[in-house]
Amino acid sequence: MGRQLFELIELENNTRLYREVMRLHQIGVIGRWCLVLSLWLTIGSASLWSLRKTFGFMLDYFTWAALRYGLRYHFLAAMGLGLCVGMTLAVLMWQSRNIIRGLPQMEQRKLVDQVLKIRRQGDSHPLWLWVCQGKKAC
Repeated sequence: MGRQLFELIELENNTRLYREVMRLHQIGVIGRWCLVLSLWLTIGSASLWSLRKTFGFMLDYFTWAALRYGLRYHFLAAMGLGLCVGMTLAVLMWQSRNIIRGLPQMEQRKLVDQVLKIRRQGDSHPLWLWVCQGKKAC
């Protein structure tokens, strides 16, 4: 525990590395939300479109049998909606944990290692411009 605390203090004292780690984390957050958005725009919209008649019927006469029928006989649409809802909830839980409790030590260590790897590889790495912001920063 003492070594981890020392590494965290060392990371916060090195402000350039800390900023780069936070930028990499922010890129990860944006990437996860872009994945969720693309899932909803592709699979989610196709699933909702295939269930449009079932939803229209359920608006008139909502019963649990109608819901079961819609999800049972439109299995692929139900799986698509389940995937979209599941990914959305997973990203929400992950980001809520990071906001409330902070980044776990293991995740911080992985981010630091990844930033150091990006620095070593230089401008040939695809994330170098976003993390290091040009040659002068690294």
